[in-house]
Amino acid sequence: MRWSARTRRAHLPPLERVQALTQPAGGPSVSLDLLTRADLVVLGALADASNLALLVRLEDDEGPLAIYKPIRGERPLWDFPDGSLAAREVAAHLISTTGGWDVVPETVLRDGPRGPGSVQRWVGDPETPPDHVVDVVAPDAVPQGWLAVLRGEDERGRPVLVVHEDSPVVRAVAAFDAVINNSDRKGSHLVREGDRLRGFDHGVSLHEEPKLRTVLWGFAGQPLPDDDLARITRVSDALADGGSSLRAGLAPLLTPGEVTALQARCAALLDHAAYPVPSGDWPAIPWPPL
Repeated sequence: MRWSARTRRAHLPPLERVQALTQPAGGPSVSLDLLTRADLVVLGALADASNLALLVRLEDDEGPLAIYKPIRGERPLWDFPDGSLAAREVAAHLISTTGGWDVVPETVLRDGPRGPGSVQRWVGDPETPPDHVVDVVAPDAVPQGWLAVLRGEDERGRPVLVVHEDSPVVRAVAAFDAVINNSDRKGSHLVREGDRLRGFDHGVSLHEEPKLRTVLWGFAGQPLPDDDLARITRVSDALADGGSSLRAGLAPLLTPGEVTALQARCAALLDHAAYPVPSGDWPAIPWPPL
């Protein structure tokens, strides 16, 4: 690959209902409860965010950090007319938790100083540059074991490659993205947290139509690992159970058609047991890729 220079909008469900449905089956964790109930102290807006994203502290000046994305700050998208981006952020967290990927940090839908929106635990130290698993390097500087997915040129016309790490945690994220039909997996949306890899910005995911757009194409066509097949199976089984907490949790967040499409993607991935490949019907790489 190479790069160069519906009409119905769903109503926001009652907040109390969503808050109850987004708690884990074993009871609310301290983190989710804090995200849901704490006062949000706004510190400022993220300058590079395409929609309004506010950095907040929970409760007071000593509380943990979170990202608050009010629905009223979302820019309308022609291809995502239903529901809200905030609801899709919460849906991605539910799927990540159900499958056992543990990719999406704790995320809730709640009211806030700018109205209802998603609140997600901040991962990392805002003062420390994050350790990413995607990079842009010269063709002769690809780290050992990393995979190239895109050729390009820098501002001086010199050739560069977009590369990503080949590791179990990155493979797991690629499988998760295929499940949720992630339309915006940029390199900057992945950050290490200890031995885990966290992913952010899942507001443009879970569409009915195939829209997978990612920088993690290095695994395209390869067999899915057994661990990820098991995770996809857990999601598929939960969706097949009409009384499951996942099914109930997704109901106020997505349209019935989007839930049906999610179930179909899980079935297709389990049937093929391989990572998807770019279809050619939709841009395969997000812009910018990082």
